[in-house]
Amino acid sequence: MASTVTTEPSENPAAPPRPGYGQLLRTRGAWTFLLPGFAARQPFAMLTISIVLLVQHTTGSYGAAGAAAAVTGVSMALCAPYGGRLADRYGQRAVLIPGVLVHTLSGLGLTALALAHAPLWALFAAAVPTGASVPQIGPMVRARWGAKLQDSPLMSTAAAFESVTDELTFVFGPLLATALCTTVTPAAGLVAEAALTLLGGLLFAARKSTQPQVSGTGHARVRHASALRVPGVRVLVAAFLGIGSVFGGMQVSLAAFTESIGEPGLNGVLYGTFAAGNMLSGIVCGAIAWKAAPHRRLVTGYAALALTASALWTSHSVLALAGLGLLVGMCIAPALITGYTLVEDLVPAGARTEAFTWLTGAVALGQAAAVTVAGQLEDRLWGGAGFLVPMAGTLLALVTLLALRSRLVPPRVTKVVTRGAAHREPVAIGEM
Repeated sequence: MASTVTTEPSENPAAPPRPGYGQLLRTRGAWTFLLPGFAARQPFAMLTISIVLLVQHTTGSYGAAGAAAAVTGVSMALCAPYGGRLADRYGQRAVLIPGVLVHTLSGLGLTALALAHAPLWALFAAAVPTGASVPQIGPMVRARWGAKLQDSPLMSTAAAFESVTDELTFVFGPLLATALCTTVTPAAGLVAEAALTLLGGLLFAARKSTQPQVSGTGHARVRHASALRVPGVRVLVAAFLGIGSVFGGMQVSLAAFTESIGEPGLNGVLYGTFAAGNMLSGIVCGAIAWKAAPHRRLVTGYAALALTASALWTSHSVLALAGLGLLVGMCIAPALITGYTLVEDLVPAGARTEAFTWLTGAVALGQAAAVTVAGQLEDRLWGGAGFLVPMAGTLLALVTLLALRSRLVPPRVTKVVTRGAAHREPVAIGEM
C-alpha cells in the first residue's frame, strides 16, 4: 500500500547558512580545472571588442565593425548549444580539441582579411567559423562543478563563484584587448585572443579526470534531447538576451564616445569599471544566504538592471558614464548568478552543459544584435544613441520575465511512500 506525497519548493528560514567560497575552493581537484579554465575563458571577453576595434580601424565605420562582430556572435549563439549537447554526449575533451584549433585558425584568418582591407562579405565569411568554434569554457566549468558537488549546498556558491570569474574576465579581457589594439597594433587584440584560446583550451581539455561522465544512451538520451524543451530555460534565454544587449551596446557606444572625445584609451577603463561593478556585486551575492526564492530574486534584480540601463543614454561625460556603468554592472551579476542557479533546479543533470550553453549563446546573440544596432545608431544619429540599445533590450526582457515568471518555479516533486512489506523504492518524478 502506498501513499503519494507532493512537495513544493519552499523557503526555509531555518536553513543553515550556505557554505562559503573557502569551503568551495577546498573541493578536491577543483583547482586542476579552475586555473586552466580561467585562462581558456579569457579570450571570450576579448573577442567582440577586438573585432570592433580592428574592423573600425580598417573600414572607418562602426556600423561595419558592429556587423562583423554581430556575425561572430550570431554564429556562436547558434552553434554553442549543439557543442554543449555534444559535450554532454561524448565528453568535453572530444569537443574542445577540434574546437580550439578551428577557432585559432579562423581568428587569424579574420585578422589577415581585415588588414588586407578585404570586402565586408569576406569578413563575414571568416567571422562565421570564428564564432561557431568559440570554446564554451564557462558552461563546461559549471558542468564540472555539478559533477563534483552534485546535490551539495555548495552548488549555489559555485554558481556565484563562476559568475564572479566570468566578470573578472570581463574586467581584464576588454582592458587587455583595448590596450593591445590602441598601443601595439589594431590587430594585436585578435592575435592575442587566438593564442590564448589555443593555449588555455588545450590545457583545460587535458584535465580529463574532472570532466563529467557522458550521458547515457537510449531512452535517457531521447528524453533530454534538448534542454530548450524545459519552459523555464526558454524564459532564461530571453532574460540573457537582454543582458547581452547591455554588453554589446556598451562596447560599441563606449568605444564611439571615447573616440569622439579624443581619448580612445579610456574605452577599456570605462568598460572595465562596468565589469568591475559586475564582479564586486557577484562576490557579495555569492556570500549571502538568500531567503527569497531564486525566481523572485531574478525578477527584482532584473528590474534594477532595466532601470539603471535606461539611464545610460543621458550621460555625456566620462565621470557620469563611469558611475552609471558601475551601477549597471552591479545589477547584472545578480541576474546572471540567479539564472545559472535556476538551471540546477530546472534541468536534468545530463543536459546541463547544453542548458548553460543556451544561456551563454543567448548573451552572445543579444550582444551581436546590440553591436549591430548600436553601431548603426552611432553612425546615423547622435553620439551616445547606441546607449538606447541596452535600455530597449532590458525592458523587453523584463516584460517577458514578468509575464512568464511562473515557469521559473522549480517543478513539484511527487514521492511514492511505501508502507507494509512491499519492496518498492521511493520514486521522485519532476513534473515539468
